Amino acid sequence: MLDRVDRILLTSHDAAATARRWHQLLDAQIVRENSVPALNSKRVVIHLGDSEIEIHQPEGEGPIADHLHNSSGPFAAGFATADIAALTRHLESLGITPLAIGEDQFFLDSAALGIPGLRVVVSPLRELESVGLVNSLYECTHLTADAPRDTAEIARVFDLDPEQFVAIGSDTYGYKGTLTLFDNTRLDRVETIDPYDRSKTMGRYFDRFGPSLYMCYAEAPDLVPIQARLKDLAATDWTGSDEDLDGLFLHPKATGSVMLGISRATHAWTWSGFPERVVPVKG
Repeated sequence: MLDRVDRILLTSHDAAATARRWHQLLDAQIVRENSVPALNSKRVVIHLGDSEIEIHQPEGEGPIADHLHNSSGPFAAGFATADIAALTRHLESLGITPLAIGEDQFFLDSAALGIPGLRVVVSPLRELESVGLVNSLYECTHLTADAPRDTAEIARVFDLDPEQFVAIGSDTYGYKGTLTLFDNTRLDRVETIDPYDRSKTMGRYFDRFGPSLYMCYAEAPDLVPIQARLKDLAATDWTGSDEDLDGLFLHPKATGSVMLGISRATHAWTWSGFPERVVPVKG
């Protein structure tokens, strides 16, 4: 019942400053600001690629303030569905009551989902014109001690087909789990993984914060202009090289909020079950 990853929710002590940082680095555009009483936050929404980034600043006690105080990484993953009413009925049939956070959005925390560390905002599917140096968001990474269980729960809660999913693992980064592809003709998914090697960065993060959202991923048509921005504006706060035109990482110090991986368009199919879909870089 999910069509795509359409947004990511971040927390910040200064949402406007964080939004400006995304504009400087990736040409994201600020599109609206409002309050979200259900989360007790002020929200600045930026348009990046054909996706949105919601940056929430606490206006008092509540889940946004708690996340800023106790956690790191994204606050919530954002999914879009073409039939939000049908998804709501499905959730209610499972005894899950979504929390409305606007006229057309609802929020599910980890307690409602029964999936430790995962928070989700669901919005109606909309088509947005692509803006900035990135094409689209496609992934949010969820860390868990029980990837098989949480993968099954994501499938059950969101009525996804496990036959579409792809196993993933990396000895280099020390994790194993599943890409819960909503439709395996597209990259949109949650990466639900167990960071089993606690000596590595992801494992140390898990030891500190427990089950949680860790980072997000986007596609871009060309990494060269992004590298140029990073060299100029965040020289020590990214990972990548001039020789690797397939992927890079913006560190939280660069974005002011979260780790963002960016892969060259189609390259993520290399590890997403269909490497034949990768379009080589033209020499």
